[in-house]
Amino acid sequence: MGSLKVSLVLSTFCFLSVSGFGVDPALRINIFEELKLGDTFAGVSQVHGSHNDSRAYLFQDSWRSVRASAEVAEEVFGRLRGRTEFTLLLTLKQERLNSGVLISIHYAEQRFLELESSGPRSELRLHYSTRDQRAHTEVFPYSLADDRWHKVSLGISASHLVLHVDCSKIYERVVESPSMDIPSGSTLWLGQRNKAHGFFKGIMQDVHVVLMPQGHISQCPDLNRTCPTCNDFHSLVQKIMELQDILAKTSSKLSRAEEKMKALDGCFCEKTCSLDGETYREDESWIDGCKNCTCSNGTVQCEAIFCPPPQCPPDTAPAYMPNACCKECQPVCLFRGRVYVEGERKSVRDVAGNCLLFECQDRSMRRVENAACPELNCPESEQITLTDRCCKVCRGHDFCAEGHRQECVENSDCVNLEAGACCSCRDGFRTLRDDSAYCQDIDECAEGKHYCRENTACVNTPGSFMCICHAGFIRIDDYSCTEHDECVSGQHGCDENALCFNTVGGHSCSCKPGYHGNGTVCKPLCDGLCQNGGSCVSPDTCVCQQGFTGKRCETDIDECANGFVECDSRATCINLPGWYHCECRDGYHDNGMFSANGESCEGKWAWLRHPRTNGVTVLYLQPEVFGHRECESGRHSCPNDTVCFNMDGGYDCRCPHGRNCSGDCSYDNKVKHNGQIWVLDSDR
Repeated sequence: MGSLKVSLVLSTFCFLSVSGFGVDPALRINIFEELKLGDTFAGVSQVHGSHNDSRAYLFQDSWRSVRASAEVAEEVFGRLRGRTEFTLLLTLKQERLNSGVLISIHYAEQRFLELESSGPRSELRLHYSTRDQRAHTEVFPYSLADDRWHKVSLGISASHLVLHVDCSKIYERVVESPSMDIPSGSTLWLGQRNKAHGFFKGIMQDVHVVLMPQGHISQCPDLNRTCPTCNDFHSLVQKIMELQDILAKTSSKLSRAEEKMKALDGCFCEKTCSLDGETYREDESWIDGCKNCTCSNGTVQCEAIFCPPPQCPPDTAPAYMPNACCKECQPVCLFRGRVYVEGERKSVRDVAGNCLLFECQDRSMRRVENAACPELNCPESEQITLTDRCCKVCRGHDFCAEGHRQECVENSDCVNLEAGACCSCRDGFRTLRDDSAYCQDIDECAEGKHYCRENTACVNTPGSFMCICHAGFIRIDDYSCTEHDECVSGQHGCDENALCFNTVGGHSCSCKPGYHGNGTVCKPLCDGLCQNGGSCVSPDTCVCQQGFTGKRCETDIDECANGFVECDSRATCINLPGWYHCECRDGYHDNGMFSANGESCEGKWAWLRHPRTNGVTVLYLQPEVFGHRECESGRHSCPNDTVCFNMDGGYDCRCPHGRNCSGDCSYDNKVKHNGQIWVLDSDR
């Protein structure tokens, strides 16, 4: 059971660490961003790249100096120093026959870590320093300098190197482990070895260092993944031990938490209510205006105060007092056949026509001093005589401004009348007092006084209500909604390779046959994974990388055997995974041009050591080891009595039929007899 858990954790950890584009940004070093390329370096210009997701730069001039500052270099080296696993990633388009350095870490005159592409030799070279401080070079025969875009990934895991080009694994080797103990004072160069050598010419894009050995998956997310490396395994074992320790501690904490929760189950947690900044306990009651409110299960519930009819004794009458919801018995005054409550005023005129003002005070009408009347700014026809004052007012006078507005307390507004003012409940509210000074909200939804139609839900609001459309429906007007067919309108999130099905109040997505996913994302299904970097582009259809074929891209194309490649007669075709190489045959060497089909292979002399010369180097003029077309070029040693015939890898001196030939040779304009041995001047 323990081994099963370890296997499960290992497989899960591996998948999470390399899945898709999911490379942790903390593990990625963007060289362009670190160098701030294009802003500070002459000889480098921004151009269009292989895609538009990142910047690309043209390296063209040979007088440039693209070197990181000491601070930037040390920051990069600090993240690389001591690492045994990392990946060099870059996308490039190198000029034909250019030989240049892609990225270089230098210390003094030592190439501590350098990646170089040689167009003339059709090679990719990794120069590095071993752990015992010896210089070492790994050569990968492959041509990048063809003026075409290539994705290059070189993964390093201790002594394990893996080279991917254009999402195809080209080489995998076990080598001496590179040392990443980068000395202080080292320099970081891009596109050159130093100020004077190794100038790369072409375009670079996406130059990254990923601090993990399988960083190639960020270039090629569909490439077959392998996991884990040996170094991964040791790290995973350590991680498992840490996880087991965390699991044990977490289990202990959970046990203690469960015990506390059991104890809490026996506790009573009192709920409270909040209203207007006040907090009330469960079942607590209070009066809010003209409502009796109670805190019930954390919710405030209010209802109007019931006012019983007051039973008032003689010389009293029911009347509202300030801040009171129910009428109370108040003393009254009897004046000229009418009853007046305490504080109420009445104006009368005497026989001389003078206005006298009386006020009910302590059960009797008492005269009060009448203030001087202000001058009115309206014609006499617009002046109004009031019963509670001696002074006239203009029609439209604002009685509310005289203090009546304060009498309208809750959800009520003061309204001016012809000869006074009153309170009126706002729309959506009903009165709690017969003078409308206090009003409460009408719940139109609960009382059925709304106009919401089908496919809607009524939501009460202060003084009104709203009709909310049910999920999957769209609004027609304020009160009506209709079903929304997202499939017809195109307002759905289904993948282009999915079918949309309209449902009541919504829709569903289902991937088409041959695709899999949740309907919003559908990917094609191929019968087995597409291998060697191939991509599954449609059901059961893989698009293979260059150099591979087969239904699953499982077969390497043998360019040599299938006749796709015609190497020069002086070269032999060597098949490589996804590629090929024309290698010079025995008796030939490359003249330095390194042509792709072997045309740069030339013949050479055979330097031999003869046992009778005491180790002195002598030259045997052996026709079979001379270069191709020696007869036409005159680079042969056939005597005049023979005929020169070109052969594969050399030539032959043939004696014409019927003629007796000596077999002598010509060297340095001198005749050498058949079988003669001589010492070169350089060996004397």
